[in-house]
Amino acid sequence: MNSHSNFMFYISLVFLFVYKAMGSEPIDTTLGFVSQPLGRSNFRIQKPYNLPVDQRYSFIKGVHKLWVFKTDKPHTRKSKTSPRTEIRIQGYDYSSGVWQFEAYGYVPSGTNGVSVMQVFGSKPPYATTTMLTVYNNNLYYYRRNVILSNLYNKWFRLNVIHDVEGNSVKIYINGVLRLEDRPGRSGPNVHHYFKCGVYSQNDGSSYMESRWKDIKIFRLRN
Repeated sequence: MNSHSNFMFYISLVFLFVYKAMGSEPIDTTLGFVSQPLGRSNFRIQKPYNLPVDQRYSFIKGVHKLWVFKTDKPHTRKSKTSPRTEIRIQGYDYSSGVWQFEAYGYVPSGTNGVSVMQVFGSKPPYATTTMLTVYNNNLYYYRRNVILSNLYNKWFRLNVIHDVEGNSVKIYINGVLRLEDRPGRSGPNVHHYFKCGVYSQNDGSSYMESRWKDIKIFRLRN
């Protein structure tokens, strides 16, 4: 290989690394992570307090379907929060390390003004470190950054990586990095956990629904 060929080869490598670093190519986000065992006992369903679970949640052929109406009650009698039907991952609360949520999500058309995924826990005055919301056929990070356009009626793979000590969050859609943020909301006494489902927000539609399958939790190998 002559010097010109060597030069072009290295230039190609540089462009390849830049291309991947910019998040233009799907990657395996779970490399270096250890999958944690999950069973039905790890899925705690939070739903309107006055209704049985099966009136707002179903699990059929591997798909968790969660729905709620804007007029529903909150999840506890004393709560002042908006209506929700969410899966709260329990058994894997954390306050240190690097953790990852992976799942396939689906939002049907008509669902609007709703949170569908959260990294719960934050330093005051906030309640969450990450919240993904749906508005007008788009998936947002809070209501600031569009993570996925033309969201409705199709499955997408979501990976959310939370580095507690690094105070960073990375969000991938179908293996492609869509957002990296340093919200600075973690602390030594802050406990976090993952949630997905539907939690009514401002300008919420009368009916809200999301579906989830193949939910997995990972922790970065020490």
